[in-house]
Order: sequence, then structure tokens, then C-alpha cells
Amino acid sequence: MPERDAKPADSTTRRRSLAAMIGPGLLLAATGVGAGDLATGSFVGGLLGTAVLWAVVVGAAMKFVVTEGLARWQIATGETLIEGVAARVGRWALWLFLPYLLLWSFFVGSALMSATGATLHAMVPVFAEAKTGKIVFGAIASLIGLVLVWFGGYRLFENVMRVCIGVMFATVVLTAILLWPGTGAVLEGLFVPRIPEAGGEGVTWTLALIGGVGGTLTVLCYGYWLREEERDAPDDLALCRLDLFTGYAMTAIFGIAMVIIGSSVTIEGSGAQLLVTLSERLDEVMEPAGKWLFLVGTFGAVFSSLLGVWQCVPYLFADSWALLTGTHGERAKIDTNSTPYRAFLVAIAIVPMVGLFWRFRDVQMFYAVIGAWLFPALAATLLVFNGRHVWVGAQFANRPVTVVALGVVLAFFSYLGLRPYLG
Repeated sequence: MPERDAKPADSTTRRRSLAAMIGPGLLLAATGVGAGDLATGSFVGGLLGTAVLWAVVVGAAMKFVVTEGLARWQIATGETLIEGVAARVGRWALWLFLPYLLLWSFFVGSALMSATGATLHAMVPVFAEAKTGKIVFGAIASLIGLVLVWFGGYRLFENVMRVCIGVMFATVVLTAILLWPGTGAVLEGLFVPRIPEAGGEGVTWTLALIGGVGGTLTVLCYGYWLREEERDAPDDLALCRLDLFTGYAMTAIFGIAMVIIGSSVTIEGSGAQLLVTLSERLDEVMEPAGKWLFLVGTFGAVFSSLLGVWQCVPYLFADSWALLTGTHGERAKIDTNSTPYRAFLVAIAIVPMVGLFWRFRDVQMFYAVIGAWLFPALAATLLVFNGRHVWVGAQFANRPVTVVALGVVLAFFSYLGLRPYLG
């Protein structure tokens, strides 16, 4: 592999504030924490209590391993993983990826609209029926996200996301602190791994908790944010590891907070409605301040996830389209004003509105199934791609501990995807 030049000193020292250094990691955290994480964390907390807090940490660690591998590949080669697959496997692989991308985008888009709409209806109940409020508010939130991404560009998106993640992190963590079950119980749940019986469902929900921490397809978007930040030199890898650690640490803390909240109140339900029910129970336990604290944090989480998906997933389509049509510039940023990017942005903001008329639980089930199959493919790809010294060089090649970690990710998510069919 040819040597890549180190970045000039004036470039490496630009924008060195803490917020700038960990920016892409925070975007990944804000985008990856959605309604599914909130609902699963609170439900599992209610079912299994704080005994499974360790599972949140394990899930975040697995996502870190995969995303760090993506960053290592891109910095070593200058290629996104999609570009690497097209060049080394063949463009036919992109024809398999695009249908997956379209399905994932539809179901995740519908789920995010539903969750945002349900949360807004709980905050502003101007409609007699919750279903109507979910549909109207969900569509409005989607269109607002479309406008922000269309006219605001990457910098406005980055700034709005920082506000959202700050709000969601502060309010949800504060709610968990106010409902604190005791330091001993929390420490035991974090450092003494065990799975309660829970009527035979303990293992199933613990696996769901591990697999549901953070995002799925959105981890591929990290590479495009690196290009926006012009991180493309070998000495940028340490900075990537720092911001990924920060992002997934925040994701883990957020997940832990949701399990603690769920373990502290008795709730029933599923999906987005479960979050509304949880806010009502907090109203009883903590008075109205608790309800509003949680609802504001929930809105920050689901809207930041919606906005992140609207901004970053069109990158994947535009990159794939350019590679398939032969219009791809070498190691170039994706033009967010281009027709492929904007066409997909409009599509993801409008077409999934159909799903607002479906039950959130059904939509969530479909995207959970679709998302479960991505990580085995990513782990296998990184084992091969980052294992070839001729492609990435000795400096960026997988170390033995990384090989083991990726192997664990591959085995776990393969089992998670196959489990429903194993009887």
C-alpha cells in the first residue's frame, strides 16, 4: 500500500475545541439512539430490573468495535466501505445493497415519524385521538427535518444535533438520577453479569437489549461525516477513536438510564406508546415535572435520530448511485446539492409517511429484523478487508484482539438474526 502523507500542521490544528473533536461521534450517538432503544431499554428495565445493565455496555462496545474498523479502513485507504466493496468485490454487491437500503429506509423512516409524532402528541394533546396526533405530528416533524437538511447543510445539521443530544442526555439521565435505585444495585448490574429468569424471557430480552444499543445502518454514515470534517490522514485515527469512545459512552449511559427508569416504574405496552405510558407513570411518581422532563428528553432523542437519518442515509444512496453510474469522483465528498442525494432525502422524508397509518409495533418489528442482518455482514467484511496488509498496510491492519472482537460480533449478530428460525 502506498504511503499516505501526514496532514499539514495548520490543518491538524484547526477546530480543536472539544465539541469539534468529538463531533462525528456525537452525531453517531444522536442518530443511533432512537425510539427502539428507548422502548427496549425501558421495557427490559421493567422486566429484568437493573441486573442487565452490563448488557448495555456490551452492546455499545460491539458497535464501537465495528465503527472503529470502518474508520480504520477509510483512513488507511481513503475509501468509504461502500467504495471499497465496489472496487474489491464488484459493483454487483451494490445491486444487492440498494434494495436493503430502500427497505431499511422505509421502515426506519416510518418508525421515527411514528415515535416523534406520538411524543409530540403527548406533549401537545390537541387531537382527540392519539393515532391522529401521531400521524399529523409525525408528518410535520418529517417535513421540518427535510427543510433543515435541505437548506441548512452539514454545519446547521451538526449544531441542531448538538442541542438535541444535549437536551436528551441531560433530561433522561437526570430522570434516572431522580429515580435512582441505589448505587449498590447499579454497580452490581454493571459488573456482575447475570440474566433473571423472567418467565423464560430473560435471555430473549437481554439479547434484544445488547443488539439494540446504538444504530445499525447509520454506522456506515460515520465515514461521510469524517470527510465533512476532512479527517483523512493517519494521525486522525486517534481522534476518531476518541470521538467514537465518547459517542458510544454517551449511548451506553443513555441506555443505562432508560433501564433504570424502566426498573423504577411499572409499565405495560410496546413501541412508541410505551414511552407515552412511561411518561404518564412518571407524572404519578414524580409529579408533572418528571413527566415533562422525560418527554422533553424523549423528543430530543427521537427527533435527533430522525434528523440524523434524513441527513446521513442519502449519503449512502448517492455514493452507491455514483459508483454504479460511473460518475463517482475519487475520494470526493458527496455533494449534498446533487440530484441523487436530494431525491433520496425527499423520498425518505415522504414515502415512509404511509407507515404512520400502521401499528408502530409492526413497523418496529420489520426494521429490527432487517437491521439484525447488517452487522454480521459488516463484521465479516472488516475481518477480510482490514486483514489484508496489502490493502490497509501494517499500521492499520487488524490486531489479534480486534480479530477476536470482530469474531464475537459476527457470531453474536449471526445468532441474533438466526434465532427466530432455530425453533
